[in-house]
Amino acid sequence: MSKSDFLRVAIDAALAAQDVIQKYYLSNLAITIKEDLTPVTQADVETEEAIRKVISEHFPDHGFWGEELGQSNPDAEFTWLIDPIDGTKSFVRQYPLFSTQIALMQHGEIILGLSNAPIFEEMAWAERGQGAFLNDQPIHISEALPLEKATLSFGNIVSLAQQTSQWAGLSKLVARAHRTRGYGDFFHYHLLAAGKIDLVLESDVNILDIAALSLIITEAGGIFTDLEGQPITTKSTSVLAASCEALYNEAKAHLS
Repeated sequence: MSKSDFLRVAIDAALAAQDVIQKYYLSNLAITIKEDLTPVTQADVETEEAIRKVISEHFPDHGFWGEELGQSNPDAEFTWLIDPIDGTKSFVRQYPLFSTQIALMQHGEIILGLSNAPIFEEMAWAERGQGAFLNDQPIHISEALPLEKATLSFGNIVSLAQQTSQWAGLSKLVARAHRTRGYGDFFHYHLLAAGKIDLVLESDVNILDIAALSLIITEAGGIFTDLEGQPITTKSTSVLAASCEALYNEAKAHLS
């Protein structure tokens, strides 16, 4: 594939972030608890700074919305969405289910997404209309399967557990699925995009967690909405992603 200037810079930024992450991973880091009760470390902040530095050198007029450093130039045509270490809880407990998420929006539409998992040595990306790739190889969702033959993965299901009707619906969905796992974080989205699992449910997320992944899944041929079936926006807090429409509709019906 031919990479756009945007994608080449995003890859360079992700590699700069990876250098910071590898410096701190397996170290004893001081942890600060933010107002939303999630942890942050010096590694998170330095990783986002490294990403912004690379991008700003090439696109000084672009805006940013980052997990740790907030928003800048909010009226810009192009805005980069950054979660430098998505899965900080995993990072500080020294297990590898964390990643760097970088997405680019143009006038509110996601046009590029990159998801890099340095410990897994997996970098996935997509540009709108150009397909999805994992480590430079094109990827595609699995063939259409009925729920009874599908693999379901879920993560962050706290809010589902607090709603009786959706929790009951999830129970029925789990009972019918061929196999269930809780891969969570970036990992089940990479698996879904590459055709290795078939359905993902998640709640308690924000746009910085899922912007890049939403484009990777749809460019791989999948469906990606919130649990109510609405398109992903900057206010989205949940995910229902599937490899085919029939499977998506079955899952949505159970959760409605």
